[in-house]
Amino acid sequence: MATTANIIITNGRVLTMDNAVPRADAVALAGNRILAVGTRAEIEALAGPETKVIDANGATVMPGFNEAHMHIFPGSVSLRQLNLHGIQGFEALKSAILDYAEKNPDEPLLMGFSADYSIISLTEPCTRHHLDAILPDRPFMMFAPDHHTAWANTAALTKACILQGKDVGIGNEIVMGPDGLANGELREGNAFGPVSALASTGGREELGMGTGMDPENVTPEQFALDRAILKAGLDYCASWGVTSIQNFDGNHYQLRLMRDLELSGELSCRIRIPYHMKNFMALEDLDKAAAWKKEFATDMLRGDFVKVFMDGVLDSQTAYMLDGYGDRPGYTYEPLFRPEAFNAIATKADALGLQVAVHAIGSAAIRQTLDGYEAAVKANGKRDNRHRIEHIEIIHPDDIPRFAELGIVASMQPVHYPGGTCFPAEPTTAKIGEDRWDYAYAWRTMKEAGAPVVFASDWPVSPVSPFQCIQDALTRKPWKDGLKDQRFSLMEALEAYTAIGAWVEFMEDRKGMLKPGYLADVVILTKDIEAVAPEEIMDTVRPAVTICDGRITFQA
Repeated sequence: MATTANIIITNGRVLTMDNAVPRADAVALAGNRILAVGTRAEIEALAGPETKVIDANGATVMPGFNEAHMHIFPGSVSLRQLNLHGIQGFEALKSAILDYAEKNPDEPLLMGFSADYSIISLTEPCTRHHLDAILPDRPFMMFAPDHHTAWANTAALTKACILQGKDVGIGNEIVMGPDGLANGELREGNAFGPVSALASTGGREELGMGTGMDPENVTPEQFALDRAILKAGLDYCASWGVTSIQNFDGNHYQLRLMRDLELSGELSCRIRIPYHMKNFMALEDLDKAAAWKKEFATDMLRGDFVKVFMDGVLDSQTAYMLDGYGDRPGYTYEPLFRPEAFNAIATKADALGLQVAVHAIGSAAIRQTLDGYEAAVKANGKRDNRHRIEHIEIIHPDDIPRFAELGIVASMQPVHYPGGTCFPAEPTTAKIGEDRWDYAYAWRTMKEAGAPVVFASDWPVSPVSPFQCIQDALTRKPWKDGLKDQRFSLMEALEAYTAIGAWVEFMEDRKGMLKPGYLADVVILTKDIEAVAPEEIMDTVRPAVTICDGRITFQA
């Protein structure tokens, strides 16, 4: 390894995330590796005539953020779409849509995202008729924050040939109105996929989520467009201090796009992309996932795990619940996989050495997923495959200890907590039910029970900012007195965004810490984050410099 640094970061408050040497003053980088971590004098002695010296000005220096659950293609496309976060009421929605439509006269499908379920009001659900009253003559669709529900106007439903309804398969629904026509609400990917396909991207950004399949007959011009969109999205993530992305939808097409960026030196974040196993796929299709793991296996780009959706989300009542919803007792919905089908998937993937990550929000979905992982252990023996459950928004207390017993990772998003900085408390808390509030979004409970807890944003479901997620983890208030305090400390939250994220993806031997020999993934913040009041973090702390693989990928 080199003995002269090409980049030195000095005058910082260095948080290494390495328990052996938790703090330092300066860091030296050589190529794409960390050369040394130590005192200012020790590190400055490693400078040569060509060394770039960065003064951190007393701010925090730490490992780059590992975004452990996000959707890079839809997120990248959302940068071109109408952001409806915080918009409430018909008039505000009308103003936003009309302004966006005027600025995008040639877009065949106008798209919005982060539209709250109560965007019209808590008592009046949005329908195509509301959207028609705003924009009757151009196709328009907007996604809920969770991207599991969308609302489309009549022009979009007609052009997509679903105004009359359509069989869209288990777990998906085109909601019909009393007039026998679609009312505009589209639940899950098979329902809104035909509308997404009307966009200038052809809906290619949704395929990794909706079908896991590749787009057909992509032209060179379409490939170039998608590549540019993804490059912009990766650069945007880097601007938030992100150096690693664990993506949660996937197809071979996305991997090929990322490889093209990697080979040209334009991949500004490390990324892993899963094989998305859907309920219509044959069990033997997991052999493709094993082949992807061999095909894409660099430190910058990997295709080395399997993603599964077990259920939907609470707000649309598509989450699979053990004992019904708080505002709809007895209604449990249904899982996207039969128990025996998921048991077989978990067992085969485990035997192939593939990590499995399952979206499971409702208590019944979480239990069924744990049962599948237990079936894999019984069939294959205990293996270090670090299987995961994503979100875990409402869990039965009997299932909490099973995470530690089975070695399952709890992948959670503090920013999703209803009543936090991103989402309103209602209607979600009513759907959970007051008697189950203590087991909803229970990050601290899971950690204390021995589960490895990793944090992420789930962008574009919520903003990619790690600082917003960290603030919610530090400042969460219980919905009522007597509930368990679920807050994390600052160091616990940072660890969940760095070292634990690296461990979850089997890269703890080379990233997630600032340690000699580790990959040079570093973020320099604008402030000493330890000196910032928790309730001010998301508005006052930003990256000043992001370095991934030894290259500066963002500089304020």
